[in-house]
Amino acid sequence: MNNPSIDYSSYPDRGLLCVDMKSFYASCAAIDRGLDPLTCPLAVVADMNRRGSVVLAATPAMKKKYGIRTGSRLFEIPSAPEIVIVSAQMKKYLEVSTQVTNLFHKFVPKERIHTYSVDESFLEIGQNKGKFGIPEETAQMILHELKETFHLDAAIGIGPNMLLSKLCLDLEAKKTGIARWTYHDFHEKLWPVAPLSEMWGIGPRIEHRLNRMGIWSVGQLAKFPLERLEKTFGVMGNQLYYHANGIDHSDPGAPIIHGQLSYGKSQILMRDYHKSEEVKYVILEMCEEVARRARRKGHAGRTISLGIGYSKSEGGGFHRSVTIEHPTSITMDIYHACLTLFGRFYNGGVVRKISIALGNITEDANVQLNLFDDGRDKKRDLGYVMDEIRERYGQDMLLRAVSWTEAGTALHRSRLVGGHYAE
Repeated sequence: MNNPSIDYSSYPDRGLLCVDMKSFYASCAAIDRGLDPLTCPLAVVADMNRRGSVVLAATPAMKKKYGIRTGSRLFEIPSAPEIVIVSAQMKKYLEVSTQVTNLFHKFVPKERIHTYSVDESFLEIGQNKGKFGIPEETAQMILHELKETFHLDAAIGIGPNMLLSKLCLDLEAKKTGIARWTYHDFHEKLWPVAPLSEMWGIGPRIEHRLNRMGIWSVGQLAKFPLERLEKTFGVMGNQLYYHANGIDHSDPGAPIIHGQLSYGKSQILMRDYHKSEEVKYVILEMCEEVARRARRKGHAGRTISLGIGYSKSEGGGFHRSVTIEHPTSITMDIYHACLTLFGRFYNGGVVRKISIALGNITEDANVQLNLFDDGRDKKRDLGYVMDEIRERYGQDMLLRAVSWTEAGTALHRSRLVGGHYAE
């Protein structure tokens, strides 16, 4: 069966700018101390009190002169008088990020600014030209303003949709400063890309499965039979095909712009977990958070996924899913499904990473309650009440008993902002 032909003229050119602040965290830390982020060798670490703490960000000078970059460890940083080491202060970075967003208001209306992360945003300026000229001219003015106002360097990828502007940023603009891809020329730059993990939205697991199908480059993916991709990957197969062909069906600002058709949580544990009971404690905490994220959007799901990664010394792990009969946003429903998967596939190894996801999403309000479980509606309502209390009084106001055990992680994480200490 032949693949469907794509009429690119039927897809709008939204003139989207994907703006990424270079070395944002490290630059903010340097500027806050009156230092030049371009010349000062500075590293931001997660915890100054732990020698094995991870480097979260580094200035260009730190990378170039000392080879220290994101992912390095605190003990790897050499002793030199000029080196500055600081702990992560997420509150400060959020403040600067908000100020940067306010600067964007000079160029586009508020409703056309879509924040993707603390240091990355999408600006929709239109098909041909925005308030300040063609997209390239607007991009140049934004770079100038960021430099003049915040002393921040940035890169901007321009594309007709969010996908292509993001790919343009990652694959070209981060090297040149500003770049633009269109429906007419994107394939010249995107299709040669290999390995597939270089493509936004394709992780190692999906890449491995595609490789086994004989797909090694984005161009091969773009020409692979759509029917076979959908048979293997379901809805994700359809998305992989169209993304490889430069088509992104999501609206700007939609939560599924990077292929996330589920609510998930993943964490690398702070230590090795040798006991299965301790692993189950963390699974329960994470199920609570996944369920809360779904409830926040008024959603429920039928497919529950559990991933377990073993310690480096053992390697490997598993990632399995189960689909239940009725969509749910109830924590214990998700937890019991995860326990079933854990009991079936866990081999007794030392656990260091856990991931949980809720997929096959539907509107929670449309879920028919089970007539044979008269307490189910109360369980669902209780979840929403607990969420409201946490939103109002703090995430650590209501924690499950397991969070107070030595194995629990939720209490520690509730005192962080964006995964780091707030102050």
